[in-house]
Amino acid sequence: MNKNIKLLHAIAAKDSRLIIGLMSGTSLDGLDIALCRFTGSGPETRIALVEFATIGYDDHFKNEIRAVFSKRIVDLEKVCLLNAWVAQQHAGMILQCLEKWKIEPKTVDLIASHGQTIYHAPKLLHQQDQFGNATLQIGDGDHLAVSTGIITISDFRQKHIAAGGEGAPLAVYGDYFIFSKKGENRIMLNIGGIANFTYLPGNLDATAIFSTDTGPGNTLMDAYVQKHFQLAYDKDAAVAKAGTVNETLLEELLKHIFFDKGFPKTTGPELFNLAYLEEAIVRADIGSISQQDTMATLNRFSAVTIVDALNRTLEKDKDFVIYTSGGGMHNPLLMEHIRTMLPTYTFHTTDALDINPDAKEALLFAILANECVAGGNTPIGNGTSDIPSVSMGKVSFPG
Repeated sequence: MNKNIKLLHAIAAKDSRLIIGLMSGTSLDGLDIALCRFTGSGPETRIALVEFATIGYDDHFKNEIRAVFSKRIVDLEKVCLLNAWVAQQHAGMILQCLEKWKIEPKTVDLIASHGQTIYHAPKLLHQQDQFGNATLQIGDGDHLAVSTGIITISDFRQKHIAAGGEGAPLAVYGDYFIFSKKGENRIMLNIGGIANFTYLPGNLDATAIFSTDTGPGNTLMDAYVQKHFQLAYDKDAAVAKAGTVNETLLEELLKHIFFDKGFPKTTGPELFNLAYLEEAIVRADIGSISQQDTMATLNRFSAVTIVDALNRTLEKDKDFVIYTSGGGMHNPLLMEHIRTMLPTYTFHTTDALDINPDAKEALLFAILANECVAGGNTPIGNGTSDIPSVSMGKVSFPG
């Protein structure tokens, strides 16, 4: 037996596994690194968050990614170079954290790497009959494995698409395994660059689980303040709070086929970007609009699309508890809008479930890696293209 296969077999058979989950989102703020201890798999998964850190990206890293991020026409050589380079940078960040945490790399069983999405192309977006759903993440798993000496599981989204999905959202799998609770209908709402949620029924019926993107979370707001205020994001919604929602512009922002389509569905900054905003401003024919009013409107836009998706997909006669995570949960105005429009819902962050909400996405990819090597036997969803019941991830060995 190949020594690497033998090692992987031994890891799969262990009572406990130490897995690093990585997440680098569309906001490009940094790499989330979650060191997790696992026992079991599927609904019997037990997980402890041992350590967590976010290593911020410097301007050089951000500029390199932005050169190819969410653009239909890019320098192909640049994409090739960045595929290895991003992985090498992430490997350095992992080793930096392990050294700080006084943990030897050889004691870590697996790395679960989401990679860096540079383009997401569901059929709803590209609308080319001969092609299906597609997505592309860079940050090659082999380079991560060789640079860290740790077996790496990566490229999770491709199997989801191959099995009939859109490559997102993937949080539904981990959400079901670790957050489901009998007797409580839960909504796991993650507001990152794009907002998405998972519905977890209180009767624990895996076939009733539902997950979808809703539209923009922070992506438009972040892009706008980065361009006009040289801010990474609108801290405490200070800019948006200084403005007033322009209802005419809001109406135009909501006029897109994406919002008319049924659920589930996925999207990304390929659609919701500054060009989308500029086109809506032109259609609205509102003349000049202040930057503060624009931000107030974008903030409300994200809230309205989140709430609309929840209202259109959830049963009206049930009680729901919403557990939030992602950068958007720190935006007080956004959360105020959502709470006001959903007055009968109870709101918490995942802190209430003993999971750091900032670590949640990295942790969820660690769960996918754990399932890849030690699980993959739990039916989930309805077995169709809505939520493919598949084990995801490609294995890269250190040598």
